[in-house]
Parts: sequence; C-alpha cells; structure tokens
Amino acid sequence: MALAVAAGRGDDGLIDTMKVFCGRANPTTGSVEWLEEDEHYDYHQEIARSSYADMLHDKDRNVKYYQGIRAAVKRVKERGQPAIVLDIGTGTGLLSMMAVSAGADFCYAVEVFKPMADAAVKIVEKNGFSDKIKIINKHSTEVTVGPDGDMQCYANILVTELFDTELIGEGALPSYEHAHKNLVEENCEAVPHKATVYAQLVESRRMWSWNKLFPLLVQTETAQKLIVAPAEMESCPGAPSVYDIQLNQMPLSDFTVLSDVLTMFSVDFSKQVNSSPTHHTMQFEPRESGRAQVVLSWWDIDMDPDGKIKCSMAPYWVHSDPKNIQWRDHWMQCVYFLPNEEPVVQGESLYLTAHRDDYCVWYNLHKTRNEKSKNNFHEERPVCECQAHLLWNRPRFGELNDHKRTEQYIQALKKVLKADSICLCISDGSLLPILAHCVGAEQVFTLENSAVSHRLMKKKSKKTRRILNFIFKANGLEDTITIIEKRPELLTSADLGDRKISVLLGEPFFTTSLLPWHNLYFWYARTAVIEHLANNITVLPQAASLHMVVVEFKHSLDFREAREAEPHPLWEYSSRCLSEPQQVLMFDFQKPVPEQPLSAEGSIFLQRPGKSHGVVLWMEYHLTTESSLSTGLIQMPEAQGECSWNPHCKQAVYFLNSTLEAKTQDSPQSVTYSLEFNPKVGDISMDFRLVS
Repeated sequence: MALAVAAGRGDDGLIDTMKVFCGRANPTTGSVEWLEEDEHYDYHQEIARSSYADMLHDKDRNVKYYQGIRAAVKRVKERGQPAIVLDIGTGTGLLSMMAVSAGADFCYAVEVFKPMADAAVKIVEKNGFSDKIKIINKHSTEVTVGPDGDMQCYANILVTELFDTELIGEGALPSYEHAHKNLVEENCEAVPHKATVYAQLVESRRMWSWNKLFPLLVQTETAQKLIVAPAEMESCPGAPSVYDIQLNQMPLSDFTVLSDVLTMFSVDFSKQVNSSPTHHTMQFEPRESGRAQVVLSWWDIDMDPDGKIKCSMAPYWVHSDPKNIQWRDHWMQCVYFLPNEEPVVQGESLYLTAHRDDYCVWYNLHKTRNEKSKNNFHEERPVCECQAHLLWNRPRFGELNDHKRTEQYIQALKKVLKADSICLCISDGSLLPILAHCVGAEQVFTLENSAVSHRLMKKKSKKTRRILNFIFKANGLEDTITIIEKRPELLTSADLGDRKISVLLGEPFFTTSLLPWHNLYFWYARTAVIEHLANNITVLPQAASLHMVVVEFKHSLDFREAREAEPHPLWEYSSRCLSEPQQVLMFDFQKPVPEQPLSAEGSIFLQRPGKSHGVVLWMEYHLTTESSLSTGLIQMPEAQGECSWNPHCKQAVYFLNSTLEAKTQDSPQSVTYSLEFNPKVGDISMDFRLVS
C-alpha cells in the first residue's frame, strides 16, 4: 500500500515536493513498516520481476533476432518500399536499434513500463538513433496512427518480444491481434514469423509431488496412522498457472517419457492473430505403459518465413544439439499437471488436447477425440477448488511430500513429546500439528496466519482453516486439533483453555518469507507468546544457524546486480562450491529474541579453482541436538565441488562485484565477510570482499 503526502512548500506557498510512503509487511518481524520514496516512485511496479538483463545477455536470441530483422528489412526493400518498423515491448530499444542498423527507415518503439521507456530514450539517444526511433510510452492497444497520432503511418514490419516461458502468458496474442487490425499493413513482415508449441507426456513421482498431497504413514511404538489427502484435494484440477522451471537440470531418472514429442499448435505472427479461446488435439500412441501425470511443454520460434533462423527452447533430451544449448533464465520449459493421473497402455490410441485462452494454456488427456467427461476434460481454464493450490505453491507441495524430511520431524517429536504435552504449532499450513497428535501429545493447538498483516489475515485464514479442516476431517482429527486464527501477540489464555504450552513447534515455514532468514519470524512469535509458555518449555527446533559458501555458477552472466542477497532456487542452476560451507551465525530459539545485534566477521578461503561469482547463504534448523534440517546444501560438496541444493527452498545469493579466479589450491585467495542481524528490523546486513 502507498500514501502520498506533501513534504514541503516553495516560496509561493504551493506544494514543492511530494513524498510517497509505501507500507510493507516485514516478513521476519511481522510488523508493517513505512518506507519513504520520492514522488516519482512507481509503486504499481514494485512487485514486478524483471528479466531484461538475462534477455540482453542471451546471445543466441539476439543474434537470431538480428538475422530475422535484417532479412525482413531486405525483403521489404526489394519490394521497393520504405521499411517502417513497429517494435512492441521494446524494453531497452535493442531490437529497434537492430532494425535501424539493418537499414530500416524508421522505427516506432512501444514500451508501457515508464521507467524502461525513459531508459530506452536515453539509450537510443546515446547510440545516435534518435532521428530514426521514436519511443512511445503506451500500451500498444492505446497507440494511434495518423497525422496527429503516435505513428504517422502503418508499419510494414512487426517486431516483438512479448513471450514468456508459456509463450502467451504476457498477453502476446491480444497484442498481435490488435496490432494487425490497427497498426500494421496487411501481409506485413513479422519477426519472429511463427511460433510452434510442443508437448511430451511423462510419468514422474517427483513432479506429481508438486501438485498432489501424498499419503503419509506415521509409525509409533504402539500404532501406526496413515494420513491421507481429503477427497476435495484428490479431485481438484489444481492451479491454472504453469510451473516454469529449468528442465535441463532435471535428470532422466526423475521421469519416464510416455509419448513422442507432439507438435500441438503454431501461431503465424505475420497474419491476423485470433486470441479467442480454442483447443488443438493430437492423436498418439504411448511409447510405454505407465501413469500419465504431467505434460512437459516448450516452444520454438522461426525468425523467417523459411524456418532457417530458429530459436528453440527444447530440453536436452530432445534438443538437436544438446551439448550447445543456450542458457537462458527468461525462457525456460513448462510443466503442466493433468487434472488426474491416468493409466496408459503402450500402443493404445490416445488424444492429448492443448486448450488455450488469451493468456494461459492447459492440457487434457482422453481416449476419444470428442470425449468430454466431467472428470478429465476442462474446456474452461481449470480453477483450484480445494484452495490448497492457492495456499501452497509447487515447491511447498514438494516439501510436504518429502517423506525423509517428514520422518526427521517425527523422530524429533518422539524425543521431545510426552503423554501430557500441550503443543502449540506456529507455521503456515503445516502438517506438524497432525504429526504431534499422532506421536502422542495430549493437546495440540495451531496458530495460523501469524505472519500475515491484519488486512490480509481474514482472507488467508479462511483458506487455511478450510484446508486444514478438510485434512483433519479426512483423517478423523477434526475434534483433536484446535485452530487459532490470531497473531501471536493477540493470543490469550482463554484461547489455550487456560493451560500453559509445554512444547512449542515450528518447521518453521511462513508464506510471506522470501529470503531464508525471513522464517526467523518463528523466533519473534516465540517471544510474543512467552507469557503462555511453561517454565520448562521445549522448543522444536531448538535453534537455527546461518551458513554460507562461495560458489561458481556454470552459466553466470558478466554483470552484477544490487549489493544485497537475492532469493534463487539453486537446484535449477549448475554450480560448484569453491570453499567449504561455513556456519556464521546462531539463533537460539530456547531464548527470546535478544535486544542487541548478532554479528560475525571473518574470512572464508577458496579451496578449489574457479571463478567466485557469489556467496550463497541458507538456514539450518536444529530440531534436537542430534537432528538438523538444511534449507541449502543437503550434502557436503563432492571432490570437484558439485553442489546439491534443497529443491524445496530458495537460497540467498549475494553476487560479488568482481570475479576472483582461483588458479590453484595453493593460492591464498579468500572472501572476507561481515554480517549483522538487527533484531529490531529482523534483517541481516552483509558485506563480502574478494581478497587475492
């Protein structure tokens, strides 16, 4: 949220400057903080994630765009026409500058995002193209043509880069549809000329675990309990959004291919595009028998009508040149989940249908071309009906289905729980309360929505309560676990039946957390409920520690972003540890949050040759003195430094300002560090320096 206020007046008594105060919920402390920004602050864009840098460094994309643009300009010139280019979504203006360099007479470059449009104006001017490129800061559907319009005439070359991993998720189809009707000549040239979408049916327990809640067996000394997902979750088609990941990091052992690659549909961008909902069906015979669960999908684009200039997103197992795949983070591959898993038999005739509307694609599998049974055919975009897919993202589903991780919690609970234990769980949408009950706690409370601001609390608590009640009811636990929908500081003795808590539990996991240490909110919650804790309170986890390691990324770009840590799912990125992992800070949950900062300084030595691109930081949670869970490295680096990262969590990456290349193990090269945890704001300030 944002509030604009007058910050000062000039000599004439009029408002001289404005300040914008933006309210942000602190994910660690749970409090709302007001940050001051200047009057030009574009708070509508503060949640936008930019991929400009990655696109600009995508050599394969840039070369092929230039080749396609140059060929299009040449074809127009050969017809004796001036080459007038419309560049929709120009970003930095790169494609427009390519067009002018290739001989275009004039370019209209449209960019709706004002900060980027302003940057494009400066970049175009600095490169000497201002006389042939006009930056238009509008959405393309607002652009006008005519003597008094934004464009003096219709364009005969349409250049765009409106694509995301799903191809159409950024609104490419409506933009093309409008442009062909209103901004370009009939039969114009288009770069790219065509896009083709491919799909492959697979069975994968790992990927399916990102979409459904698996049964869980809890074994105790006297009994066993099977925890099952409620029927509402089992029948739910799931979230409508695609899961875009780096499939090139997914080993073949994690899935079984059930079909050949199927060409699902193509879009010709040089002709009138229709964004209305439609579907495309392909008949095929499974290569193997199995359970159809997931559709993997990707696309390629032809930059020219002859298909000689092609840019492909194909994953390594079907790529024409798997040893020379262009690394890119802005276009990856798609994972789609079928509404339900279906058994398939090798050689039987099946039909895969790709549905799409103007922004979204989804898939269905059926046995006849026109089959439209209620259970497995969705003409309309699927919508989550159980609410779980709206509360838990795909990595969270995977985390809840990680039985090794769950077993660690069960074993830790067995060590700390007694028959008379009164438990309070503080985590978002956690299964810990169920585990605590199954292991033998006398009474279990779960405090939900503790890290959510008051404004969002009611909406989120309704979803959480509904999901947990579904799970409790499906397992006969609806009368044994009490859900409390309050923030920790508002908890009363009456909420707990006037009983003191003997065991405080947390994974900890909170949906508002972005960086690893944001889940330290559990510590602040523990401090807020201190009056309700027994004198001999047991806390699980009993402590947390911050760890770090210096890494080399296989596909690192030669630029550095802001001097702060950024969250990244590192299992998707090939990396090597150049140093040994090192613990740098410890957080004792047995005690309240301290008033004084916690700090650490020192050096970490580079022990393997390579380029030191950045420092990775993560948390480890010490459930008991014998058991710990890592949100970062899940095993010690191998001899060459290959890293294995927790696939359910994002790690924090601090990119170093310069790259130090360690030549040999004998070189005394190191990275110095200085870190400080400020308990007042719940954040960690850090600084790293390369020392040769």
